[in-house]
Amino acid sequence: MHRLPLVPALSQRLLFLGMIAVAAPHVAAAQDFFVPGAPRPAQTQSSSPRPTPRPAPPRPQSQPQQVAPSPAISTAPPGAAAPTTSMQLPPIPELPALPRVTAPPAAVVGVMGVPEVMRASTAAQAVDRVIGERRQKLQEDFQKEQNAWHDLQQALTSQRGTMSPEQIRNKERELQERITNAQQNFRERSRVIQEAAQASAGQIERVLVAVIRQVADSHGMNLVLHREQVALNISDFDITEQVAAQLNKIMPSVDIPADGVALTPASGSAPLPGPRK
Repeated sequence: MHRLPLVPALSQRLLFLGMIAVAAPHVAAAQDFFVPGAPRPAQTQSSSPRPTPRPAPPRPQSQPQQVAPSPAISTAPPGAAAPTTSMQLPPIPELPALPRVTAPPAAVVGVMGVPEVMRASTAAQAVDRVIGERRQKLQEDFQKEQNAWHDLQQALTSQRGTMSPEQIRNKERELQERITNAQQNFRERSRVIQEAAQASAGQIERVLVAVIRQVADSHGMNLVLHREQVALNISDFDITEQVAAQLNKIMPSVDIPADGVALTPASGSAPLPGPRK
């Protein structure tokens, strides 16, 4: 029996295989609105007794009905709301017949929890640990640099009485240049860390997609769904533990880019300097 290929779809950055069902959009019927004409005044009845019926005089010819002004020409005073018009939608075009194709096979469903697989993955655990340490180091260096800025500002304030205006301007300019360069440096370091995390996650994604396909094929499944999308299932449908075990067997670790090595250098950026003492 021919099986449909599984489509990769991982939660967050890591998408896992599954067949995507696209629901046809519902088209709401448009309701026409119109502005009703002014209500006709109610005909009052006379309280006097009715006169003796007489032969009705001949009726005059009916006057031609007045045509309402075109909606394109506004007769409302300035500031009044514009009249509402309705637009006639064009008819649905005639749809040509499509050739018949082979019906898809019956769905054999599997269920998998991606977060549970990633928590059990030794490779993903290593990436979280290494990237977390680099981000912590970046935060500590940034805090030290901020403290250094504060100390320099305090020293400049206390020395203003012993320096000339030119010396004060030079010190302020040097401090501002240091702050600008340091901020650019920390932004670049943060970008490099993020790239390393994405590159490591991409390696896990590629292997995880292949493992899901392998485990699903061993069970004869052709449709794998997120566990979070299923309200009720039985344990026979769930392949989470088998996927996690196979992923650790095939990929126990991952190659994480070295610290400070940019994979895609930013335009006009210089090599990353180390933290200033």
